[in-house]
Amino acid sequence: MKLALHWKILIGMILGLAFGLTMKNLELVGVVTDWIKPFGTIFINLLKMIAVPLIVVSLITGLADLKDISKLSKLGGRTVALYLFTTVTAVSIGLVLANVIEPGSYINEVSRDTLLESFTGDANAKIELAASAKNQGPLQPLVDVVPENFFEALTDNASMLKVILFTILLGIGIILVEEKHSKPVVDFFKGLNEVILKLIDIIMLGAPIGVFSLMASLMVEIPDFTTLGALLVYGMTVLLGLLIMTYIVYPTLLYSFAKVGPRRFFSAIAPAQLLAFSTSSSAATLPVTLERVTEHLGVDEEVSSFVLPLGATVNMDGTSLYQAVAAVFIAQAMGIHLDLTTQLMIVVTATLASIGSAAVPSAGMVMLVIVLGQAGIPEAGLALIFAIDRPLDMCRTVVNVTSDSAVAVIVGNSVGKLRKPEDIHERIL
Repeated sequence: MKLALHWKILIGMILGLAFGLTMKNLELVGVVTDWIKPFGTIFINLLKMIAVPLIVVSLITGLADLKDISKLSKLGGRTVALYLFTTVTAVSIGLVLANVIEPGSYINEVSRDTLLESFTGDANAKIELAASAKNQGPLQPLVDVVPENFFEALTDNASMLKVILFTILLGIGIILVEEKHSKPVVDFFKGLNEVILKLIDIIMLGAPIGVFSLMASLMVEIPDFTTLGALLVYGMTVLLGLLIMTYIVYPTLLYSFAKVGPRRFFSAIAPAQLLAFSTSSSAATLPVTLERVTEHLGVDEEVSSFVLPLGATVNMDGTSLYQAVAAVFIAQAMGIHLDLTTQLMIVVTATLASIGSAAVPSAGMVMLVIVLGQAGIPEAGLALIFAIDRPLDMCRTVVNVTSDSAVAVIVGNSVGKLRKPEDIHERIL
């Protein structure tokens, strides 16, 4: 019996965690960091290597198939509206949970001082990164979307919005010219798209090994659980919010607007979720997310190739929920009262900050500095949550990928581009 991909990845995760814990207890951390971790890094690099070419090629072929600017306008409008709705919902859930549970009240003065002292250096590094972003003017994010050099943007995975903008413009150009002129270009990109999808299949053969390496290195690198007990309530608050988004909000939206049941949805995207958990990167997971949503959920490529790359760049529900909980937690731990107006502004700021977060590990931490600054919360409080940020980052990336997939299905159904289960011909990885 051949195991499905998600089972192979899950087994790799469990074995990696067990191996890493064993090596840590045997004080053989160097074995993992020197001989095991590099294979995980290679696996992530392979996924990132293919991510930008995949975005460009799939987006161009998807837009070319629309053959109508009005269809693009409808597709874009519905996608952006849904992304904003899920992000605001995530922030609101985070704020409600943080106010009801009050995780900051569980931090005593000794634990707070210990955490601040231990992680001040890490917090200062993130604060400096955020300060450089804030000093560039209010419209700088808009300027940053437009690439000065498209080929330079292609070399940086953090510049995905620039790549997407240029690719959309190129796709519009293909739609507007006569078909006899655009056909050779479209045929080239469609052929290249098939080649890239096959490359993804090849790369994913190494997923269990890559995930094993990543989990083993995680276990030997996370700090001991001596001062983390005080952070347990905070971590559980974030996880509760993420679980509500994953297993209540998205399934409800999917069944209400696309008649897609939870079992079908989660079984289809399980490999993408597990990979998101392992890599903590929406960008690295994007090739697999595209393949699962298109081949296993039945969303037409012209929809998934537009919705998913955009989502991996601007739709960060897990990140925005975490920012809301973290902001309130830090304020509570430091004895700062946040009134209703301030918390409403956190909703706005966290929504915008999640859009600006790069689809790479821990980018949300940098944007959290901006949320804290807007709410009048000391940015140094960032040190309070550093100790358990890595595992929470893994969990919120799962939510980010799940949200992108759910929106792709709903948008696909709304424009008549969602195939029925019996019409789906899945590619076997």
